[in-house]
Amino acid sequence: MNNFNQELTDRLGILHAQGLRRELRRVDSPPGTRIRIDGRTLLNFSSNDYLGLAGDPLLKEAAIRAVEKYGAGSGASRLICGSLAPHHELEETLANFKGAEAALSFSTGYATAIGTICALLGKNDVMVLDKLVHACIVDAARLSGAKIRVFAHNDLDGLEKMLRWSSAFRLSGSMLKRELQPPRILIVTESIFSMDGDAAPLREIAALKEKYGAWLMVDEAHATGLYGKNRRGLAEESGVCGQIEVQMGTLGKAVGASGGYICGSRPLIDYLVNRARSFIFSTAPVPAAAAAATAGVRLIQSPEGERRQRVLWEHVEKCRTGILPVPDSSKDGDRLEACPTLSAIIPILIGDEARAVAASAALRERDIFVPAIRYPTVARGKARLRVTLTATHTPDDVSELVAALQSIRHHK
Repeated sequence: MNNFNQELTDRLGILHAQGLRRELRRVDSPPGTRIRIDGRTLLNFSSNDYLGLAGDPLLKEAAIRAVEKYGAGSGASRLICGSLAPHHELEETLANFKGAEAALSFSTGYATAIGTICALLGKNDVMVLDKLVHACIVDAARLSGAKIRVFAHNDLDGLEKMLRWSSAFRLSGSMLKRELQPPRILIVTESIFSMDGDAAPLREIAALKEKYGAWLMVDEAHATGLYGKNRRGLAEESGVCGQIEVQMGTLGKAVGASGGYICGSRPLIDYLVNRARSFIFSTAPVPAAAAAATAGVRLIQSPEGERRQRVLWEHVEKCRTGILPVPDSSKDGDRLEACPTLSAIIPILIGDEARAVAASAALRERDIFVPAIRYPTVARGKARLRVTLTATHTPDDVSELVAALQSIRHHK
């Protein structure tokens, strides 16, 4: 073994010793409430397919029609010759769905964050982040070169402190460098947080944004399709859609397809077409994905989408009622308990990485798949089981999950 491979093997050994090594699991079945891994069929509580649309016949038929008409690939970037009709139809549908002037789709949610933030901000600007925002937003902040300020999770006092500092920095910068554009301030938060499943106080954040003249970007990845009268997301439910300059989301969760998007003003979208590098320099997403996403958004807006939303919340309530609170009877101080949640994401906090892996394995022995989430996805010592529910689970599925969670709560 050469030095290169030896060092990587040693690094993997360290990860293994820390309980942090990951491996890909081959799934030999379509996405759904039951998946086949290693020859076993498991009841799946790990998917972000909240409304169960990934396997819906309408989405599959839309993808098939797109392949038959437009082929398997797009052939080029959108600005060359890859801007196919399905991409434009998707963006028109998204803008209508979100009540925005325009929309732009990207190949992934990660590419969406990187391209958008790096296009909007530079080294003279300030980005103010919730501590628990997704890694793609953190990476985008670093790549942009902007000055980064982080406030404690959902801490409005901390956010205002950062905004006061940012405003003072902007004033001093504009006085010292009159030839430059005054520093911009961008606040970025998720609406529903991907690992804790809790909600951002969007009304209060929007009010602070207005008070200090900042811009606001909200990632609705885990809220789109689930909240609001029209299922647009938490921003709609909170009544602040008009106060958010940049609405971000993904197409691979409740929408049931793949990709990411930005919704906002026409100038915003036109600017991103010209300056978002992850959009400009990427081959366009395959037409099948765009067509499936369009079908998914339309289904969400339909009475069937409303029905699935209602069923999902019934499952969430049943699950929460069954596992909250979980008695703490451990002797070493570690606890296996469920955090209060307002979403289809229910984190079962464990703490120790090895215990989280063991709890996940115990559930697999009962033919239930719930992954252990560990560092660096969450902070060290904050390992957990991340339970996600979907509209296509049955009440019996949820009962089976609750019983299994109760049975392994003392698992070491």
